[in-house]
Amino acid sequence: MPRGTYVHLDDDLTERFQCAPGPGGWRYVGERADGVRTDLVVDGRWRQIRVEVVAPSWWLRGGVTGHDLAWVRGPAADGADGGAARAGGAGEEHGARAVAFLGESPGFLVAVARTLRLEEGASADVRLVRLVGASLSALTVVQRWRLAGTESYDTETGPLPVERYEVTDLATAETADVHLAGDIVLDAPGIELADLESPPNLGTSPGPG
Repeated sequence: MPRGTYVHLDDDLTERFQCAPGPGGWRYVGERADGVRTDLVVDGRWRQIRVEVVAPSWWLRGGVTGHDLAWVRGPAADGADGGAARAGGAGEEHGARAVAFLGESPGFLVAVARTLRLEEGASADVRLVRLVGASLSALTVVQRWRLAGTESYDTETGPLPVERYEVTDLATAETADVHLAGDIVLDAPGIELADLESPPNLGTSPGPG
């Protein structure tokens, strides 16, 4: 079960995380230093079946329903005895024709890349719901993901294949690289892997699909 720390470079925030495959999918749990918590669960085809993001002032819960995403967003409730904020209060229902959520946590990059199942050199256009800022506002975006190449690196535990994805925002034509090793983001725009306590899971299919 990989555990470690990502750094959100733009805000100079750390995110402690752990992730693991299960009998029917994969789960990622992360908590940032500013209190934003992410709980992401995918099924055997890497579809985001349960997503919960809780920020100090807002929460969002959602997942895939057929060809759409559905979610509920509402104001967060104060934690007991001054603890962390929690999902609570009335929420408003939303939906969009999209494949997956794309939040600020690196776990979302893993889930999106794996659900596309790209061969090397292949690309796919994908409609996503981006969760923006502390308010968790939802913005529909279309990106083109291309698996540009894979390189293998020798490590103490054996060869480590690292995939490089070129991700292009089709509205702005801006392109950025995302480097993945199994279910770990090694490098991405605004994201740096600062610490990893155990090797990544290298299987790209978490369960029967």
